[in-house]
Amino acid sequence: MLDNNPATIGALFDLDGVLIDTETEYTRIWGEIDSLFPSGVENFPMVIKGTTLPHILGTYYPDPATQAKVVEMLNRCEAAMEYRPIPGAFEFLKALKDAGIPAALVTSSNDEKMSNVYSRLPGLKDYFQTIVTACDVTRSKPDPEGYRLAAERIGIPVGRCCVFEDSLSGLKAGRSAGARVVALATTLPRTALEGKADRIIDDFSNFSVSDLRKIISGE
Repeated sequence: MLDNNPATIGALFDLDGVLIDTETEYTRIWGEIDSLFPSGVENFPMVIKGTTLPHILGTYYPDPATQAKVVEMLNRCEAAMEYRPIPGAFEFLKALKDAGIPAALVTSSNDEKMSNVYSRLPGLKDYFQTIVTACDVTRSKPDPEGYRLAAERIGIPVGRCCVFEDSLSGLKAGRSAGARVVALATTLPRTALEGKADRIIDDFSNFSVSDLRKIISGE
């Protein structure tokens, strides 16, 4: 039976590739960075998706001088990037707010990147009870720390939350946290997402609050 009390469920969202269409740009940017500063990792832009910048720098660019160059190039590209909403994303966020269902944003982006996002999408913050960025966690996705923290902040047990993700590391983080998981096929093909989520959607155009309730209730 569905629990009709909206306060007993929550929605936890990744940002890039889930609410805003930036992953194609990031694939290009990190491809260029990898060509200038080779990581030695095959398909590097896809391998690092969903992880924080400190994790990327510490794992693949231990040299401080190289780190500074990578950060400068990334900041310059992010400042010029377009932040287009995923179809239906803002409409779904509004529907959650109207229904009294708390939402949280859990992103691997740092505060500098988020300031760019807020300036381009000034109404974004209004949809969330809390926003967890890379600056709030000590462990990057696929560690569940960020999603567990977000659930705690909105006051909903993580097992009564649904995580919306597009990357494999993010999906694993949501699962490991104990939440239900919806995968968006915006970055990876559906075949790569099968078996890793409770549902796979292309965008939010045909996804409703009722769908969310059913997923959290295990239907």
